[in-house]
Amino acid sequence: MRRRQARVVTEASQAYSFSRRAWLLGVAQGGVGLMLAGRMGWLAVAENAHFSALSESNRVNMTLVPPRRGWIVDRNGVPIANNRTSFRVDIIPDRLERGPEERARILATLGQLLRLTPEDMDRVRIDLDRAAGFQPVPVAENLDWERFAAVSVRLPELPGVAPSRSFARNYPGGAAVAHLTGYVGAPTAEQYKATHNRLLVTPGFKLGKDGLEKMLEDRLRGSPGEKRVEVTAHGKLVAELATRPDVPGHNQRLTIDAGLQDYAARRLGTNSGSAVVMDCLTGEILAMVSVPAYDPNSFSAGISHLEWNMLSEDDHVPLMNKVTQGLYPPGSTVKPMNGLALMHAGVSPLDRVNCSGALRVGTGVFHCHKRGGHGPLDLRGAIMQSCDIYFYEMIRRVGYDAIAPIARMMGLGQKFDLPLASQRYGTVPDSAWKLRKYKRKWTVADGLNASIGQGDVLANPLQLAVMAARIGSGRAVIPSLLARSDRPSAPALPISPDHLATVRAGMWGVVNGGGTGGVARMYVPGVALAAKTGTAQVRRISMAERRSGVLKNGSLPFKLRDHALFICYAPADNPRYAAAVVLEHNGHTVRNLDTPMIGRDIMTYLFDRERAMTSLADVEPSWGGDIATRMAAQANAYRASKNPPPAAVATKTDAVVPSDAPAVEAATDQANSQAADLVGVGPSGTTVAEDGTTEGAQQ
Repeated sequence: MRRRQARVVTEASQAYSFSRRAWLLGVAQGGVGLMLAGRMGWLAVAENAHFSALSESNRVNMTLVPPRRGWIVDRNGVPIANNRTSFRVDIIPDRLERGPEERARILATLGQLLRLTPEDMDRVRIDLDRAAGFQPVPVAENLDWERFAAVSVRLPELPGVAPSRSFARNYPGGAAVAHLTGYVGAPTAEQYKATHNRLLVTPGFKLGKDGLEKMLEDRLRGSPGEKRVEVTAHGKLVAELATRPDVPGHNQRLTIDAGLQDYAARRLGTNSGSAVVMDCLTGEILAMVSVPAYDPNSFSAGISHLEWNMLSEDDHVPLMNKVTQGLYPPGSTVKPMNGLALMHAGVSPLDRVNCSGALRVGTGVFHCHKRGGHGPLDLRGAIMQSCDIYFYEMIRRVGYDAIAPIARMMGLGQKFDLPLASQRYGTVPDSAWKLRKYKRKWTVADGLNASIGQGDVLANPLQLAVMAARIGSGRAVIPSLLARSDRPSAPALPISPDHLATVRAGMWGVVNGGGTGGVARMYVPGVALAAKTGTAQVRRISMAERRSGVLKNGSLPFKLRDHALFICYAPADNPRYAAAVVLEHNGHTVRNLDTPMIGRDIMTYLFDRERAMTSLADVEPSWGGDIATRMAAQANAYRASKNPPPAAVATKTDAVVPSDAPAVEAATDQANSQAADLVGVGPSGTTVAEDGTTEGAQQ
């Protein structure tokens, strides 16, 4: 076996081997060094802003400052919704100690510092249990400086407690503007999850929930500010740093007259109803009131389940905006408009119809509201006396298809572009509409019922006000709520001036010539009111009841009483203002709470404010005082009757708002059911027109 020869290692080979390893090691070290240098350069240059921000966030706490909302003001600059400084204390559940003993200690300390009632403490505990972790829970608002400062100096021992100085929304008009402005409230957890906008979980921030506050949210909100404070590693305040101020939202000026709005709400008294006042020349809405209502200040602060239940159970439905969500048979208020349509169809205003009190059509009998009849009447007299038989007979001759186009021209069934949610637009029926909807032909009975504003005809109070304004002005005015300086003139209606003059003469006679609305006569020198009264039936009246005597409204349950309606304009000889008043189930039962006197006083306010206020002062005490007094008494009585458990005082935090409330839907369904029950009545032996209506007693 051959032995392997030993390798000879020379000094030169050793030097070469060492040099190569040293070179490789140097290259590796150089590479690592370059990598470290590159990384350091990247962190120092490219990531400088990111890590500077992280470093700054460890040193500086930055919180958003809720922006001040823009004001909502009336046509004269009077605030309808404004802001006031508010000291408040919230709890952020995520930052609150979770231990039951520590949590109880914090709540007990807060209760002592803020002098909270046991009811307040129950509400806070329940709200904390139900709130999302990031959703601020309000503890107290509108605090005085003493209590706010007492909490602020004890913050190190109150983790999760967030005192703040903010601006609370304020509605000087209270319930009088509730359905107009809506209200603001805290965002829901669902709204935050959908956007992850930090502003939505900032204590004190509120957004529009309903009404104009919701529809104009983008204009009213503004941009948040930022508050920066320097803190230690343990969160202890070192110093306050420069703060970026918020940018307030834009103010919104309305066409509303705040004084008239408040007066109309008060003058409607204890009714369930609405009033709309318009400028005949511009279409500007001067007042838009729905009663009863809720207090938007209470809603913005966060109402309890108890208060929500009280409002939901009220049969006058205070959660509903009756101006835009209420639909009613317009009753006899359509007779002036029907007169225009009859003349347009070729009927002479001098042609007479003899009213004997009833009209037989086939096997059915249609009655006039005056049992003994009116005798022979022309168009002007038929409007003045609100004679049903005249309109039955004339519209039977020309057909209701000749009436429907004029009704739409005058505003019924029309949609208006207004910043209002949940509008309902009603129905102007005709033969094509019925065939399309019910697959049945139009009948004579359909036309006769529609001729006196019953049957399938439905309108909201705003449309009735537009109808009055268009009759008064002869122009196609469009209602508006947002003020503007460049409003164009409304075009003239394609209606003969002679026809308008005939109808206006009839409406003047309703009030001033022995018609059905004599109590609406104004006492302002030189100003006469032109108007039309109306009664809308909501129940069937059988022939058997007619034979035994039709039941009076005063003896019927509230929901079965007739609606009372009134449209008007003034001055009669040179119309400037128009109005509509609709009272649900009013039944003409109380004289000073009926439509003619209410309409008269509201219009009087526009010409003689002192006289109108004197008239109100004479009658308001008999209704239990002003709106706030009556609402407080109702709330106290409801609370006493329910003896509510602690959970009832918890804050209502779901997304349901008044205009979408189940109570509103239920009221709408009931009204639809009543309207459907009256459709097609006539030939079957029951008729719509009520014998014994008090329209004829309004003199």
